[in-house]
Amino acid sequence: MAGTWRPLVHQPPFQASTMLLLTDGTVMCQQYCSNNWWKLTPDSTGDYTQGAWTPLAPSPNAPMYYASAVLQDGRVFVAGGEYNNCLSANLLTAQIYDPIFNTWTPISPPSGWAKIGDAPCCVLPDGRLLLGSIGTTDTAIYDPAANTWTATGSKDDPSEEETWTLLPDETILSVECTNIGNAEKYVAPGEKWVSAGSTPVSLVQASSQEIGPAILLPDGRVFAIGATGHTAFYTPPPLADEPGSWLAGPDFPNLWLAKDAPACLLPNGNVLCVAGPIPADGNGYAKPTHFFEFDGTNLNAVPDSANNADYTYNGRMLLLPTGQVLFSNASTDIEVYTPDGAPDPAWKPVITAFPAELHVAQTYTLQGRQINGLSQANSYGDDATMATNYPIVRLQGDGKVFYCRTFGHSTMGVATGLSVQSTSFKVPCGVPDGLYSLCVVANGISSDCVAVIVGAFHLNIPINEALVNQLIGSLADGPLWVLTPHGPVPVDPWGPKIAAEAKEAFHQIIRGIKTLRDLGREVDRMQLGAAAAEKAPGPPSGERRRKLPSEKGESKSNPQSQKKRET
Repeated sequence: MAGTWRPLVHQPPFQASTMLLLTDGTVMCQQYCSNNWWKLTPDSTGDYTQGAWTPLAPSPNAPMYYASAVLQDGRVFVAGGEYNNCLSANLLTAQIYDPIFNTWTPISPPSGWAKIGDAPCCVLPDGRLLLGSIGTTDTAIYDPAANTWTATGSKDDPSEEETWTLLPDETILSVECTNIGNAEKYVAPGEKWVSAGSTPVSLVQASSQEIGPAILLPDGRVFAIGATGHTAFYTPPPLADEPGSWLAGPDFPNLWLAKDAPACLLPNGNVLCVAGPIPADGNGYAKPTHFFEFDGTNLNAVPDSANNADYTYNGRMLLLPTGQVLFSNASTDIEVYTPDGAPDPAWKPVITAFPAELHVAQTYTLQGRQINGLSQANSYGDDATMATNYPIVRLQGDGKVFYCRTFGHSTMGVATGLSVQSTSFKVPCGVPDGLYSLCVVANGISSDCVAVIVGAFHLNIPINEALVNQLIGSLADGPLWVLTPHGPVPVDPWGPKIAAEAKEAFHQIIRGIKTLRDLGREVDRMQLGAAAAEKAPGPPSGERRRKLPSEKGESKSNPQSQKKRET
């Protein structure tokens, strides 16, 4: 059976283009031909179709067709752009978006490069990012921790128009779009490019050098979709340096084109993909967009979305933690695909270690197997990259769903097998106290959940006189300090924004201490008054105390009460 489509209840107030899944379960979405970005937050039950949109900080430029990725620490990498504000540009720019502070920080591009444009990219298993040059055979690695670029192995051809797919053996597969018919792969441990053989059918349209998406399947094969109406399967070799092997796959009906088009691995193991009719000139881009599910053997037509009238190249897919797929196409209509079936139990993430007691605003470590999923799950090609091979942590209780921001994943690899991996997660402040089920989700597939207790905020650092003096004293002289889970840390190396916020926090500490001191003085006066009253002699036993005039309401010195009597 096929899945079903439904629109978002709250459609975006903008033309939606590339989407990325942030590690707190929200969706980051660029406004088409704009530097504006938006965030889709699911409702309190975890339903994205009922989610709400809020604006994010605008990016430094307005790229279209560019490299992008969610990094190991949860930040977002964006580089290049074939267009800027819908004008041809081939931008030589790169920037990092920080979801915590809602800020963009420009970073330097690779040294010696003339342009980045619509370059392909891929996050390596160790958390660094590989970027390809569209004008030369150069490739470079960005290290987010060090904020540095390093040149790495040279390709057989430029990376222009290519689709890159991360494999379990820590290689990245690429079908060459200039040396048509050839394939190569980057071997991450050796930092080199090697041959991946030749494709059995042409996947690249020679006239445009365009290609379609490529998805790693749960069985370890890669399903590569061409811009020619053809598809092919790649099987990795036993040794990463070896070429591997190719077989021809099924053709689309009438050789419809998937030329610059999205695809997504569904939790049931099928691939949701698109293709469209060949234009009259035989060289243009396909429209309308028709949908298919590849079941491992055949391409089966499924119902089209309500927003399918546009070109395939405008389409973007994003797999959600619910197992549903968002489909945008540069319009104000985003449709949601809910697939049928269920995942093979062997594909599920498995939690092996977790904290049974949690507190809001605190960070914890979760360990497990297959917590990054079996695939990057989402693919398009050089113009859009939105992999979701990282763990998402979810709390469920009393019909409510809360996503915990994850970061510091021990790997960004795929199909990690029986090896135990880990991630850090932070419990959001809005989670009420109580009993919850904690689950880890990878590519829309949830683990079996475990029971946890969530309590109120608890500071694990003992607050003593020395700590307070150290924190407050730093306002007068010396470095500013912040509190990490492991104790105070100076903020000097971490930039002016952190320093400014730390200074404001210290002022809040001082104001709070002053308020507590003033309240303490008031309580002290009240205590002295209560003690004096206890010591004062009372009336003799059996004698009624005579009321004072003020107690009988007979004071003549109260003009206000006099006026009230006269009215």
